[in-house]
Amino acid sequence: MKVRRWVPLVMGAALVMAACGSDDDGDSADTTAAGGAETTAAAGGETTAAAGGDTTAAGAAGGDCVVGVSWNNYQEERWAKFDEPAIKAAVEAGGGTYISNDAKSSAETQASNIENLMSQGANVLVVLAQDGTAVKPSVASAISNGVPVIAYDRLIEDENALYITFDNVEVGRLQAQTIFDLVPSGNYIIIKGNQADANADFLRAGYEEIIGEAVTAGDITIVGETYTDNWDPAIAQTQTEQFLTAANNDVQAILSENDGMAGGVVAALQAQGLAGQVPVSGQDGDQAALNRVALGTQAVSVWKDARELGTAAGEAAVQLCANPDASAVADTAPFTTPGGIDVTSILLTPLPITQDNLDVVIDAGWTDTANVCQGVEAGSVAVCP
Repeated sequence: MKVRRWVPLVMGAALVMAACGSDDDGDSADTTAAGGAETTAAAGGETTAAAGGDTTAAGAAGGDCVVGVSWNNYQEERWAKFDEPAIKAAVEAGGGTYISNDAKSSAETQASNIENLMSQGANVLVVLAQDGTAVKPSVASAISNGVPVIAYDRLIEDENALYITFDNVEVGRLQAQTIFDLVPSGNYIIIKGNQADANADFLRAGYEEIIGEAVTAGDITIVGETYTDNWDPAIAQTQTEQFLTAANNDVQAILSENDGMAGGVVAALQAQGLAGQVPVSGQDGDQAALNRVALGTQAVSVWKDARELGTAAGEAAVQLCANPDASAVADTAPFTTPGGIDVTSILLTPLPITQDNLDVVIDAGWTDTANVCQGVEAGSVAVCP
């Protein structure tokens, strides 16, 4: 399968810090998007340009290529800080116009938002699905009306949609391999993501490839496994607390599918005096997670450089403006979904970040030494002198 490889710093430092959107716990009525797009929180909210230009239906339709992005939850740290600036920069570099809105974790709102983006003149849609099944009718409707759709980072099983993501089965393998190398036997907890997101099962499939034989042999016992609504860290913390209680704290490793939930997992471990003793996995290269890696409370964060993902989506969107055939987009390959549907995809390559290679994310401008080394004993980690 053809994949696009990570290329450090292809976009420069300006993309890294371009965002000015709200942070994870922001809940204001309006969200100011990176690069000057302001999106109302309500379903079907109007998108306007910060500089005063109107990109409602009349204004947006004035461009030759209008790319509408439907965010499932813009309050997630990475969307505003990394993904959106990269998408927007790539679209504008290709002569297009960027508009967006935010579903705030509501599948119903996302359906309305997709209609609204098309009413504003979007002739390509990039959809980060809140619920990959619930959004299918909206995607099918858009495609049937001549608006191509990119399923961004989360699978939407529609044969005509272009699926752009990192190889999530590989992310699972990388997480599990790191933890398995540290703890080849013992009691494991598995904290999976949202059940409505196919990525949760892709990651779990990667886990199975690494630890499956050890589980069958009885070397590893899974003492708790669950999905987590909306990948919510607070829910992950509660679930971990319950599993720890049920196992009388006899747990040797925890596979958490992303960094946000890993934060909840580590909080539960800290309450029991187990943080740093029980290795925990994650993904996304969140700033707090990279600090936890340096501190030793999280063993690995599989880094998916969202700047590369956003650039790939923005470039593909511009190509789809010219030719709506997803298979004609550069660097694509076929992908068969869990439901047996053949889609066109671009799968990027992730990288596991541990204490041994924290310099990679620092050198790439993804984070800095001050963040990584906050609270870390000097000299205990190579990047923290």
